[in-house]
Amino acid sequence: MTIGITGPERKVPGRSAVVRFTIAAVVIGICLFLLKLASDLLVDWLWFSSLGYPQVFLTTIIAKAGVFFAVLTATALIVWLNGWVAVRFARRQPAQAAPASVWKATGSGPPPDLFTLIRDRLPWSLIIAGGAGLLALLVAAAEVGNWGVFLRFFYHVPYGAEDPLYNKDIGFYLFVLPTYILIKNWMLLTLVLSALFAGAIYWAHGDIEYDIHHRSLSPTVIAHGSALFGLLFAVKAWSYGLDRYLLLYGDNGVVVGASYTDIYVGLPGLWLMIGLSIIAAFAAWANLRVRTYRLPAAAIVLVGVGSFLLSGVAPGLFRHFFVKPSELQLEKPYIERNITLTRQAYNLDKIAAKPFAAEQKLTLEAIEANKATIENIRLWDWLPLSDTYAQLQEIRTYYKFHHLDVDRYWLDGSYQSVMLSARELRSSLLPPNAQTWVNRHVLFTHGTGAVMSPVTRKSTEGLPLFYLRDIPPVADEGPKIHEPRIYYGEESDTYVIVKGSTPEFDYPKGKDNVYAAYDGAGGVPIGAMVWRMLFAYYFNDPNLLLSTYITADSRIMIRRNIQERVHTIAPFLTLDHDPYLVISNGRMFWMQDAYTTSSYFPSAQPAQDLDLNYIRNSVKVIVDAYNGTVDFYLMDPGDPIAATYQRIFPSLFKPFAAMPADLQKHIRYPEDLFLIQAQLYQTYHMDAADVFYNREDLWQFPRQPGGGGVSTMNPYYIIMRLPDEPQAEFFLMLPMVPSRRDNMIAWLAARCDAPDYGKLIVYEFSKEKLVYGPFQIEARINQTTEISQQITLWNQMGSRVIRGANLLVIPIENSILYVTPLYLRAEHGHLPELKRVIAAYGEHVVMKETLAEALSALFIEPGAAPPVSNTTEGTSPAASQAREALNRYNQAVERLKSGDWKGFGTQFDAMRGLLEEMNRQSTGQ
Repeated sequence: MTIGITGPERKVPGRSAVVRFTIAAVVIGICLFLLKLASDLLVDWLWFSSLGYPQVFLTTIIAKAGVFFAVLTATALIVWLNGWVAVRFARRQPAQAAPASVWKATGSGPPPDLFTLIRDRLPWSLIIAGGAGLLALLVAAAEVGNWGVFLRFFYHVPYGAEDPLYNKDIGFYLFVLPTYILIKNWMLLTLVLSALFAGAIYWAHGDIEYDIHHRSLSPTVIAHGSALFGLLFAVKAWSYGLDRYLLLYGDNGVVVGASYTDIYVGLPGLWLMIGLSIIAAFAAWANLRVRTYRLPAAAIVLVGVGSFLLSGVAPGLFRHFFVKPSELQLEKPYIERNITLTRQAYNLDKIAAKPFAAEQKLTLEAIEANKATIENIRLWDWLPLSDTYAQLQEIRTYYKFHHLDVDRYWLDGSYQSVMLSARELRSSLLPPNAQTWVNRHVLFTHGTGAVMSPVTRKSTEGLPLFYLRDIPPVADEGPKIHEPRIYYGEESDTYVIVKGSTPEFDYPKGKDNVYAAYDGAGGVPIGAMVWRMLFAYYFNDPNLLLSTYITADSRIMIRRNIQERVHTIAPFLTLDHDPYLVISNGRMFWMQDAYTTSSYFPSAQPAQDLDLNYIRNSVKVIVDAYNGTVDFYLMDPGDPIAATYQRIFPSLFKPFAAMPADLQKHIRYPEDLFLIQAQLYQTYHMDAADVFYNREDLWQFPRQPGGGGVSTMNPYYIIMRLPDEPQAEFFLMLPMVPSRRDNMIAWLAARCDAPDYGKLIVYEFSKEKLVYGPFQIEARINQTTEISQQITLWNQMGSRVIRGANLLVIPIENSILYVTPLYLRAEHGHLPELKRVIAAYGEHVVMKETLAEALSALFIEPGAAPPVSNTTEGTSPAASQAREALNRYNQAVERLKSGDWKGFGTQFDAMRGLLEEMNRQSTGQ
């Protein structure tokens, strides 16, 4: 009986059908993928065009396509060439197998193994092309996300300053070096994939044999491998050349950037490694002729051992035995570089340092002179206020206040700090039986209005006083809203259809509902059947195709979440975590801060837990809550990264001057940027290398009780008048304390108002004077018997005492006032009430029902009453003046307790006039 396949009649049955089915499945899969890709691109095109940014979309797509096809072509060509060479020069058959013709002719001998039969029948040209294409496709798909790196490389602008080591413009590090690193990594990956691909082909043909008993490589494999090793060593030589610049990002625990060891050992070592790599490359190429194991192995050992010694052992020994004993002296110039460049990367060098006396001389006169500061001390924390907003103003379960924002407005002739929040609609909160497609996408489409309250005032019940409230929004002292509908916000997470055949739900009114029709320009037209089919496929939702609510005028609103909206247009910008609501000229807008960042600024300290060492708040983004329009305003045209993006996308950015004037009044210094700068300034306020090295003056954020333990104080917005400034301004500020101490050492503030927007100031206290920090004041509050007993009593009476999130540190003149609110909430309730205000100044701590009463207790009650003459009533003019002064004093106290600062000022000025007159009479002047 003959064993084996001897002719066509012995082919495996159904093989052609299996092949055809496989090919058909692959073709169908590719078609579905291309259809999905085409639908995504078309939807994006329509969406970008509806916003007026088609050029941004085209530039992005062309860049992605360019990177994809360039990488795909180059990778496929290199891998294919290596595969073709391997097939071209590989053995035709394994050495141990006899040709099939021999055993067929003789009818004797062992049959060929199945692997050999399959291998010999494989279409190797197609396999090489397909394998190279597949590998190239995977590599290109991974690299396409780096399209922005290449665009920045081609369009970059110079930074305008040089690094002190290589004297290269810093723009080289921000834009060029990242591109070189990407190309180098791609070359290394492609060479490795090519080697593996060619190796698999050689193994299949028997040129590589590897098992327990036998290992061998054919001369062809050795030659091919030598050529690839030569290329690999050449790329490694370039890699070591790039590593010279990467020395500027090292961190040895003392200095970030090139250190003394890096300059005198690491850098020469890299030059030697470049030389060794070049020698190894030529040695590998020389082996194309010799074809021995020894030469490539020697090259590998040469580079490997050299790298181990020159990059690891030598620098380590040099640092330990030579640098460590004189570390400060040797590292001093490099520490100074790190300080200078870190301060430059984060704009810390622009922080103005000023002394702060921290005197104990605060008087009622100073209180009156800083009335704007006092009237804007924030007593409402976001957490209890958000609970109160939810209970009093959400109105219906499907409305939601996502986040509370702090801003300032000119209201009733005064500059006031307010808290506000948009009343957004979350359709997922509709009752379960109302979770229909029509309700979620056609009827319940938008939120309505906003709630606003002052940061200080409260009602007699301890609830906030609403400047904006109810549905439709009612303005009590607050800005009026003419267009209250919110289609785009922080809660918007699904698409909606507007301008349909049925009106949309607008707001509830008693037992009935009010309906309205959208008359704006937001969304993408969806009336035509082709667009309905497109979006039905895009969302996998046939209702878009079948619904009778969609008309020829209908529009579909997608990407309604404002951060998703901004990120889709400009994914190269980093967004602040807190977009905030602005009410301007009767309309509602969202303001989103955006940053340009880099992790390639030379010799700069990376931000804690973030992949960056350079940041600028160069862009402000305005999103219309009704129409969804997105406008990007360039705040800092001097930022080289922003200037580069402006060259890439010339139609994207508008000058800041083009922002409507009323919206300009509401820009504020972003909290994320301030927090990064403050964290770094804790160390980098020390500009002397020896002080920096010893960490003699290290700062940290204040501690405060919170969350059942101890937390770190966060920055907070406040209206206050700086010392020696004519008027109050809106600031973002944060106190600082010395390392491992709780007394206050400084406070950092960022100005938010024009014309000084963006300027940072640090007020430093004398190190010889004790200034209580927040944690110390909290301890004094807890040690005050009257306060601690009252809090204990409330907690035992079915209530829960809630302390303010921050103990507010309020600079007034050259003194510090501390204020914190206290809330009460029923044990099983969700309506916190502002019941007390705790204030501290100097050694005094008081708790009263209002801020005015607390200040009265601090600055009036401890002092003596105005002097009164002992003469009987009516016996002299002095007695009359004394009685009048006392009357004015009592009236001033009453006005202060009631919060009437204007009346307090009037009475106080009158009392002062009387006392001055009495003083003149008594001295005879």
